[in-house]
Amino acid sequence: MQQVPCKFACFLRATKGKRVTFQQLNFLKRMYVIEHNKALCQRAKLKPESTAPPYFEGQHSVPEKTVNHAVRSVSPLLPPLSEKPTVNESEALPMAIPNSTEKTVVSISQEEKQWKEMKLQLDTLPGVLARLSKIKLTALVVSTASAGFAMAPVPFDLTCFLLASLGTGLSSCAANAINQFFEVPFDSNMNRTKNRPLVRGQISPLLAVSFAISCAVPGIALLTLGVNPLTGALGALNIALYTCCYTPLKRISIVNTWIGAVVGAIPPIMGWTAATGSLDAGALLLGGILYSWQFPHFNALSWGLREDYSRGGYCMMSVTHPAMCRRVALRHCLALIGLSSLAPFLDVTTWTFPIISLPINLYISYLGFRFYRDADRSSSRKLFFCSLWHLPLLLLLMLTCKKSWYEKKDKKEPIH
Repeated sequence: MQQVPCKFACFLRATKGKRVTFQQLNFLKRMYVIEHNKALCQRAKLKPESTAPPYFEGQHSVPEKTVNHAVRSVSPLLPPLSEKPTVNESEALPMAIPNSTEKTVVSISQEEKQWKEMKLQLDTLPGVLARLSKIKLTALVVSTASAGFAMAPVPFDLTCFLLASLGTGLSSCAANAINQFFEVPFDSNMNRTKNRPLVRGQISPLLAVSFAISCAVPGIALLTLGVNPLTGALGALNIALYTCCYTPLKRISIVNTWIGAVVGAIPPIMGWTAATGSLDAGALLLGGILYSWQFPHFNALSWGLREDYSRGGYCMMSVTHPAMCRRVALRHCLALIGLSSLAPFLDVTTWTFPIISLPINLYISYLGFRFYRDADRSSSRKLFFCSLWHLPLLLLLMLTCKKSWYEKKDKKEPIH
């Protein structure tokens, strides 16, 4: 209390000839609270950006807005140098909580920016590699190659058949793994592909590329050395078309659909060439059937995934040219009828095959027409699910009506 008159005298000298502001009176009140530390019901909040005393501020200083809080006791805002500031526990607790949350947020953001060590679990590795190689699609590729091998007009060679099937499967695994490696940033935007191993980080890109190379090299070697060079060249061509042409074209042009159909048509040709060692008209017929089948199959599938393909940045017929998508699907459904009728002319099957295959070809053509007319999800789903059983049934009927190799041999031998 003895220092108050001296400070008040200093205050009068500093404010001599000036008006006393409300902020200056607040300063005197704070000095009084600091000296005596008495229990009050209200206290004023300091202006955060102002560090100088108010009597050194000019006359034009703007008075600050005060925020009042009811507290039990007021701790000194500016304690003397000889005293240590005392903080109430009830006030310190709310201040500590925001600081702790800020630290946790900062630490989490720093951990996200840092490189993380990817731990590979050996027990889940076979499943991850199976999804990386698209095992279901690979099984379809091997089955079509096996059908081409079985349809060839030569005696069945089990060893050659196993080597051709294994080499074709390894080539398909390599192509699918490289495809997923290139499409990681785009697959993450699609609901259909966001759970792929590379997108989820279940396998590193280096391991994925190593797996693709370890499949491609022995696969092509088996086809070239174990079967014949023509089949090995077709396998290498198929990997190149799928990874270097079809994959980048998916984001550039709708031509990717036709390139993908060529990729799907090569495996039955590889099966035929593995058995015969030559590229005959029967091999081209099998390739043509697979080529035409893929358009109703894929166009119907992509119709229900238009939003996904658009979100992923893929240029598909169903997204950019919906009318063409339906027309092409119907056109190739009708083409299956014509290709099936060509089989006996090319001496691949008997005349029974066009007759017994006509009902299923007419049915898929009818669903293709419904898809072309209605252009809805229901018709596209029916066409897609029909294509799943249509192809194996058509190949099975073709195999049952196949002309045996000794009948063709008898026809070629001259009668003396």
